[in-house]
Amino acid sequence: MNPALELKQLLLAEPRQTLAAAESVTAGHLQARIASVSGASGYFLGGITAYTLAQKVRHLGVNEAHAASVNCVSPQVAAEMARGVAELFGTNIGVATTGYAEPSAEEKVESPMACWAIAHLPPSGEIVLRSGRLEFPGAARIEAQARLTETVIVELVSYLKRWRQDG
Repeated sequence: MNPALELKQLLLAEPRQTLAAAESVTAGHLQARIASVSGASGYFLGGITAYTLAQKVRHLGVNEAHAASVNCVSPQVAAEMARGVAELFGTNIGVATTGYAEPSAEEKVESPMACWAIAHLPPSGEIVLRSGRLEFPGAARIEAQARLTETVIVELVSYLKRWRQDG
């Protein structure tokens, strides 16, 4: 099944969940993929692309000192972005990406790499955070962004399936 369609079904099942996205490295690809499914407005409330440290701090509540120390790329930064976007848009779930879409000699990054996170603020009130780090050796910029986008949606689907089974 199409992961974005499966995501729709999981979010619209009772209890319904809402979603927002915070992106850096994927530069809008994740929001576009989520919204590619008819009826996405029933669960997707919006998103933000925050490329700079200042914007991540201002809009998403990212810890400035930590983010500056890792050039905004770490599982912690991704988790803070995910939680921040959920709070910003008033959703149950926030998802975020941050990383390098291509190598960076200045940052000693040899191949595209990224961190992603999911923050779930369920009705029970206990926040659930999931995050990960991925590398895309040899991938071109757009390919790395596309692969990360699909991976994040698949991770979100997997998380929601487990949450619904355990809930």
